[in-house]
Amino acid sequence: MGSGQNLPIAGILLAAVSFLAMLLSGVDAVIGLAVLTVWVGSLLVAAGRPPEPPKKKVKQRVTLDSIRDLIENFSTPLLITERSTIAIANRAARKMLGPHVVGQDARVALRQPEAAALLNENRQGEAIVRGLVRRGDIWQINRQAIDDRLAMLEFINQTAEADISRAHTDFVANASHELRTPLAAVLGYVETLQEDGAAIDTPTAQKFLGIIEREAQRMHALVSDLMSLSRVEAEKHDLPTERIDLRTLVERAARDAAGSHRSDRLQLELHAEPCVLGDRQQLEQVVRNLVDNALKYGAADTPVTVTLDLGQADQARIAVVDQGEGIAPEQIPHLTRRFYRTDPGRSRASGGTGLGLAIVKHIVERHRGRLDITSELGKGTRVVVRIPLAEAEADTDALDAQSAGDALDTAQT
Repeated sequence: MGSGQNLPIAGILLAAVSFLAMLLSGVDAVIGLAVLTVWVGSLLVAAGRPPEPPKKKVKQRVTLDSIRDLIENFSTPLLITERSTIAIANRAARKMLGPHVVGQDARVALRQPEAAALLNENRQGEAIVRGLVRRGDIWQINRQAIDDRLAMLEFINQTAEADISRAHTDFVANASHELRTPLAAVLGYVETLQEDGAAIDTPTAQKFLGIIEREAQRMHALVSDLMSLSRVEAEKHDLPTERIDLRTLVERAARDAAGSHRSDRLQLELHAEPCVLGDRQQLEQVVRNLVDNALKYGAADTPVTVTLDLGQADQARIAVVDQGEGIAPEQIPHLTRRFYRTDPGRSRASGGTGLGLAIVKHIVERHRGRLDITSELGKGTRVVVRIPLAEAEADTDALDAQSAGDALDTAQT
């Protein structure tokens, strides 16, 4: 027994006490001595045995199969790399990059310097990559190490946020420009009248005042349209519930848009009396905007026809047709963009703000409708708005309620 090992003193003392107790209780001395010898001997043997080495903890390695099952149905594209090779791509990643990426070098599959730098450094972090799937898209790639050989790449699409930020910036810039133009005209003519008012003859002064009034009206119209567009966008998720007689609304709004000085050019062909669920003020604005545009941009002495009838799929159909110069095919997809004009000079001269069709589009979308624009150069433009009938909406709601009730009954059964 080495000197570094301690005698089991406590155990030996306990054995001796037990031996004395056996003697006092009448046990034969030979038997008691044998028990004592065996007890003390076992203690000494145990004390002389070298200690067992501590058991090493077995580190369980992460298996690729377990990871594949875990991430397969995630909606976020995920890649698992082993060293630098793509070992696993979940369903979303295969849909985004293609199934062929499995087994490829990740730097080759992603083909982006920012992604390659993240992978080459073999570190946790993130990289912003542009044009990964299609031109103009923006992705954030996050790298997270799993163990010494495996890492996970997470792809987050940031294109929508960038588009919203860009649209907001463009909108503010365009609105500022549109307001600055008439404001500069107003300030310029006012300064002229203030400085040289006494030297300006009456006809010229009246001309200046007319320009000031026209530009002020243009600013007023622009601010009103901006407020209308903001209000429509704020309410776009709230479905309107008021039952509206569309024939009466279309007739009144069309005549209001034409006014007394253009009423002779307006032709109404109201062939149906549909009822829709809608926002009365917004639907009137749709008709007014479309009729006003048609009267402005149609040929001066040609009629503008407003038709109301029933379309397919239980929809009311409002069509506004002019006989103007028409619109080039490549410009039609952009007509509902804010501040877009096919002829900026003519539009401003007629008092247009460039927001009329953008407002119409958002109102139609709120009413679950559809907006179609067709045009032919030299012949004119046709704008059609389709709105679901109130009966069709009610049937759809009833069907949804019945389906929900059936599902509840089935679950309870």
